[in-house]
Amino acid sequence: MAKAIALVGSSFLILLLASQTVFATDYTVGDASGWTNFGVDYKTWASGKTFKVGDTLTFNYDTSTHQVAEVSESDYGSCSSSNAIKTYSDGKTKITLSKVGSYYFLCPTAGHCSSGMKLQVTASGSSGGSPPSSGSSSKSPSGSPSTPSTTPATPSSPAPKDNAAVGVSSGVTQFIGALLASALVLGFVF
Repeated sequence: MAKAIALVGSSFLILLLASQTVFATDYTVGDASGWTNFGVDYKTWASGKTFKVGDTLTFNYDTSTHQVAEVSESDYGSCSSSNAIKTYSDGKTKITLSKVGSYYFLCPTAGHCSSGMKLQVTASGSSGGSPPSSGSSSKSPSGSPSTPSTTPATPSSPAPKDNAAVGVSSGVTQFIGALLASALVLGFVF
């Protein structure tokens, strides 16, 4: 009987850990257009989304033209990357929002930020905590939480539909896998 209770408890723990990923979303910045200085209004792109701790931002870009710099709020407002928290140049940068607060990103290529190639997102809390990051480019977030920037964005075309369902369906798949594994363990007990 004690062995059965231990196995049920272990199965419940597996389910609890797997359920954190169900609610994390992987957002592709700029959707199909990616991280570019033409045709995407990143302020509009982010405005209809609710970012949470554990979500990831994937920046897809041409490495011969663009980079991603994570910067402070003041550097975001002045389009300066000289004091960047972190600069990425791999072409497919994945950043996990691991703390509550605002995050600021811009392209450090001359003229790109001032033409609107910058992004500010605010991550709200998550009931499940922060799931493990995925991808080799995941890095820590900016420092302390702050308020969203009021810097006007360059007008552009309407924001394309986001791909939030991709991250959710991936998490659901992991959750179902953990559920099946637990059922197998429980099946051997009873």
